[in-house]
Amino acid sequence: MSTELDDLRAAVHAAATELGGPDLCRRLDPNGSGWDEPAWSVLAEQIGVSAIGLPESVGGIGGLAELVVVAEELGAALLPVPFLSSVLAGQVLIRVNDAEDVLTSIAEGTPAAFAGLNRQGWWSPDDTLFTATESDDRWQLDGHAPAVVGAEAAPWIVVVADTESGPDIFAVEAPRDGVLISPLETLDLSRAQASVTLSKASARRLTTGGTASAAVFPALDVACIVLAAEQLGGAQASLDNTVAYVKERRQFGREIGSFQAVKHTLADLLVLVESSRSAITRAVDADDLAEASAVARAWCSDAYRTVTAEAVQLHGGIGFTWEHNCHLYFRRARADAQLLGGSAMHRERLAAALAW
Repeated sequence: MSTELDDLRAAVHAAATELGGPDLCRRLDPNGSGWDEPAWSVLAEQIGVSAIGLPESVGGIGGLAELVVVAEELGAALLPVPFLSSVLAGQVLIRVNDAEDVLTSIAEGTPAAFAGLNRQGWWSPDDTLFTATESDDRWQLDGHAPAVVGAEAAPWIVVVADTESGPDIFAVEAPRDGVLISPLETLDLSRAQASVTLSKASARRLTTGGTASAAVFPALDVACIVLAAEQLGGAQASLDNTVAYVKERRQFGREIGSFQAVKHTLADLLVLVESSRSAITRAVDADDLAEASAVARAWCSDAYRTVTAEAVQLHGGIGFTWEHNCHLYFRRARADAQLLGGSAMHRERLAAALAW
């Protein structure tokens, strides 16, 4: 019996397939926004993925389960759209005051970005990249974020900045004076990043009293699970493509998929993929989201890297060519391994949460 989640999965899968899947990465305009605007328009306006996980009061729908379903399908298709960046920014904003207009804009499909992650891909109240000063009842921000996912074409950038009372959250509208966004050349062709430099940039203060942690850490937990679901989708797609290839590729008069070494390798990869799926399923219903997100990120990140590396090898010479999609998944897996913290960091988080 079909459920609403099944229907959502089918809709996103059909749209991703019709839009072109991984081939969209190769067709991106090098002078454009860094993501495929027509694809995002279809997903956000026709399916409503941009509204998922946001409050109903701003036009939001669904929750973590729906976010995971969408992320898995987008990860499988490698669509270059600002889904993850908008999820992270939106999850921060739903935990602050006076951000309804920005949240409504995100729900309608306007991308947003979060400029709060340090060089380790995480956020720490002791390692804030921006400072805030008040002058004539107006707040101005200064600082530099070396890499911000989705910042290149985001009209709203959510920033964590130090104040006299500690780190607080601000919203910066771009483009405007004092906001410099510089696109970066990245390993992952499907996920644009840019550096963000603020110089006396006007900003709206959204929290007070140095309370950024209360919003940022829960938002990062949700974003980690969403990213892990993307990794699961990419790993499953890589495995499926590889299985299909070894059934057709022949050497020494037989399909290479019939060789015992190949069978064993594929069986090991299947275990990694299904274990990743279990970690995601567990995270969706977890009471302790911090612990569950650490498990999901650590496991799915390592699994995705392993699956994509083996996929390149099992495809042989064609797996190393620009025309084949293997390298696109391989690039995404390597880039994701550093995004929102590496697997070693998340194992440390898990150990701390369990008091090991």
